[in-house]
Amino acid sequence: MDSELKSFIEGLPKVELHLHIEGSLEPELMFKIAERNNLALEYDSVESLKKAYKFNNLQEFLDIYYKGAQVLIHEIDFFDLTWAYLEKVHTQKVHHVEVFFDPQTHTERGIHFNTVIKGIYEALKKGERDLGISFKLIMCFLRHLSEEDAFKTLEQAKEYKSLIYGIGLDSSELGNPPSKFKNVFKEASNQGYVCVAHAGEEGPAEYVWDALNTLNIARIDHGNRSLDDLSLTQHLIKEQIGLTICPLSNLELCVVTELKNHPLKNMLDKGLLATINSDDPAYFGGYMNENYLAISKALELNKMDIIQLAKNGINASFLDYDEKQKLHKILTDYIKLSTV
Repeated sequence: MDSELKSFIEGLPKVELHLHIEGSLEPELMFKIAERNNLALEYDSVESLKKAYKFNNLQEFLDIYYKGAQVLIHEIDFFDLTWAYLEKVHTQKVHHVEVFFDPQTHTERGIHFNTVIKGIYEALKKGERDLGISFKLIMCFLRHLSEEDAFKTLEQAKEYKSLIYGIGLDSSELGNPPSKFKNVFKEASNQGYVCVAHAGEEGPAEYVWDALNTLNIARIDHGNRSLDDLSLTQHLIKEQIGLTICPLSNLELCVVTELKNHPLKNMLDKGLLATINSDDPAYFGGYMNENYLAISKALELNKMDIIQLAKNGINASFLDYDEKQKLHKILTDYIKLSTV
């Protein structure tokens, strides 16, 4: 990749639609919070922890992800976690974020729901005020747990309804189809939440159909396997349903063996509303710029492809029309000033 295109990507105005806030817990911050909370980690250094970040599949990642999250106990921990992410993506020209959080990861450890959401939300408000980063907060259910447990979490969220924009579904996909959560998503929708779901990452294209038809979701998280089903692909194109693609995550979790085999370029060529995101950047080797740069180099994306991805991010977001137009103007102005 030439230096001018690299500089263009690094300065490109972006939005991020698929980010697990717990997955942005960098090893250095994990050790700092653990020390503050008088907790011992099973790794003796930042370096030894980083060496553990080699995964053969989603479950291996989740095992260490949940261990890392155990250092988060107090409101300040969740605030520091979120603020560190916002400071990082601000340097990468991210203007809007739609952030996932997993309350069950914490409430099942005895951490109060209020502690979790207040720390995250206060940091997001500070980011909006001080960094100019707008946001939507999306509460995810852990799909390896029961629907009954998801209902309990939905009930806990009631008094914080004004802070939470949407409901999502994440964690172990295989063996946990979207239909497992049909009833709780129906109730969430009735309560006014916008719904999304992880589907078609390790699971088959049928899981994407299941999420669309059973959960009535507005956007697919991942969705790589959608291309396995021609009718599904055509439906996603026709309805312009967003796909939140996470290239480095796909590589690290062996969804693809090499980035040059990633389906993103094919998705763009077909007219799918594919976007670039970082997923769990502390674990997968990069934030937004790193994902843009890596996939652009691997697939030999040109400037128009990159611009389309940025536009797709805005269009697939849950911002209202006027807010989207403001971001499109920022993007257009940047493109005009670019000499690439």
